Amino acid sequence: MVIPPHLQNDGKTISDFLPGASVRAEGSSYSATAGKPCEMPIASYDNLIVSLKTIYDPEIPVNIYDLGLIYRVEQRLSGDVEVDITLTAPGCPVAGTFPGQVAETLAALEGVGVVTVTLVWEPAWTKDKMSEDARIALEI
Repeated sequence: MVIPPHLQNDGKTISDFLPGASVRAEGSSYSATAGKPCEMPIASYDNLIVSLKTIYDPEIPVNIYDLGLIYRVEQRLSGDVEVDITLTAPGCPVAGTFPGQVAETLAALEGVGVVTVTLVWEPAWTKDKMSEDARIALEI
């Protein structure tokens, strides 16, 4: 696994920064899993979205949901959640950590089981995927 340059610090690995997530790399794609089986009523879909809106791209002052980086959120009756995300560009330095951050954030919600986040590149992200709020915030 390639550790982004900004995380190459004191011999630490991605696991040191995201201890609750299991991160896998396959070529330029990353996926992460976090959480454990859910033993209570599952979280609402709206709560999943609210939680995703707390995560910000470190270079852009807009949350990842409004940026249009979330392509799919699928919730199972078991409470497990699958998410497909993308980045604004393939060379983005957070490619190795973003899936883990998303997985850990969702897994921390009550009523969420195992969360699997997959970084995808198709379709490519474009500015038209942004919400109106994001366009206003970025003056686009």
